[in-house]
Amino acid sequence: MRTRPGSKLAAVVCGCALLVAGISRAQRKNDEAHAVVAGAVFRENGFSLPGATVTLAMKEAPKGKKLQAVSDARGEFAFRVLPGAATYVIKASMKGFQAVEKEAAIGGEERVEVTLVLPAESK
Repeated sequence: MRTRPGSKLAAVVCGCALLVAGISRAQRKNDEAHAVVAGAVFRENGFSLPGATVTLAMKEAPKGKKLQAVSDARGEFAFRVLPGAATYVIKASMKGFQAVEKEAAIGGEERVEVTLVLPAESK
């Protein structure tokens, strides 16, 4: 069976177009609107606190889905959330320190910074 000279080229072009469309769709999904709740965890003496567990939950739905992160070497953390109006509760904890909570309100596509200072547990 013979094929037309341009049919292979047409198949390659069509395949490339589908690949580009798939990549564009994936990039749009990553570029969707979002807000960021970010910050850092510190000790009382002002030094960063790497390795602290940080959780984020919607205040209006305390039993809903919680996001969790661990503060990095500089004590920093970040959560990507939907940009709708909401209040979030951010909690940081680590063994040897008292847990601390703060609230952060999001109103749209924005970045909200939160600083959490964990006091040492008294013996």
